[in-house]
Amino acid sequence: MEYIYAAMLLHKAGQKVDEANVKKVLEAAQVKVDDARAKALVAALEGVNIEEAIEKAAVAQVAVAAPVAHGEHKAEKVDEKKKVAEEKKSEEAAAAGLGALFG
Repeated sequence: MEYIYAAMLLHKAGQKVDEANVKKVLEAAQVKVDDARAKALVAALEGVNIEEAIEKAAVAQVAVAAPVAHGEHKAEKVDEKKKVAEEKKSEEAAAAGLGALFG
């Protein structure tokens, strides 16, 4: 993951994402560099529009997170309704018990 972070950092800084720069960033972070991984990353990113890839990832993340957040909100409402119903049953049971004492 640190290799991808290095590439993103270089991109954000406006630097060329090449093998030498990726190695420099990783070495500055005191990461032991695997030359093959650095080379593979640069090869994989060749011809990729990084800004477009970041935007697509952000949109996909929002699309996945929105239904989850909405579902959590629904779950909270359902839990609250159950809680109110249980309290009402508990009160009714208590009242019935008192009625038996005086019945």
